[in-house]
Amino acid sequence: MQQLRPYVLAETNWKTVKNTNYEVAILPWGATEAHNYHLPYATDNFQSEHIAIGSAKIAWENGNKVIVLPTIPFGVNTGQHDITLDINMNPSTQAAILDDVIASLQRHGIHKFVVLNGHGGNEFKQILRELQLKYQDVFLCQLHWFKMNEVNDVFDNPGDHAGEMETSLIMHLKPHLVLDLEVAGDGRARPFKIEAFQEQWAWAQREWREVTADTGVGNPHNATAEKGEKIFTHLTKRIGTFLTNLANADLNDMYE
Repeated sequence: MQQLRPYVLAETNWKTVKNTNYEVAILPWGATEAHNYHLPYATDNFQSEHIAIGSAKIAWENGNKVIVLPTIPFGVNTGQHDITLDINMNPSTQAAILDDVIASLQRHGIHKFVVLNGHGGNEFKQILRELQLKYQDVFLCQLHWFKMNEVNDVFDNPGDHAGEMETSLIMHLKPHLVLDLEVAGDGRARPFKIEAFQEQWAWAQREWREVTADTGVGNPHNATAEKGEKIFTHLTKRIGTFLTNLANADLNDMYE
């Protein structure tokens, strides 16, 4: 029988919560969207939630009272509006959700907040800049786990969407939801013709149906569960250390 995890809000109870002074709240944020032919629509949600929980476990075992909030399952999918059941949540809606969540945390005396993002279409920086002025006594930050250096330590070609990295992670976390890789497309993506967009010093939204035939970006065929376990261990260890450091940080003395 699995033990109750007091650092997972969805699993814990008032008996535990009322007696715990939480230091950091973590909000996993994903998306609901097609991931090539072989991965589930909730890929980003599964990854974000498991990484948040695995990281919080490490921080909790270090003596830090962190709490993982329920995962937000919808992300910004404006470029995939015509792919069936890709569910779009506009940035303005995300801002309203964050405002309400942070207001609740502030009332309950939790003054450190992390958005753990697992979807490339989400970007919370400007929202957090605006909300930081409103909630000056709550430290607000975001992290994108898929941008961490550890990714390149494990994968030569991690891929952007449903490629080797995400496929390996889901093989490790939810193997029963991964179809045989024989059905997977090759994740070939068409880049912009304009050089500035290719070099990424100019940006424009990609229209997904024009970019990829199978909704994937990145070849998944070298993925393995062993690689997924390795990257999961690396990520949770590093993020767990970050959560410990944040929990122990003095908000009045944050700079060297």
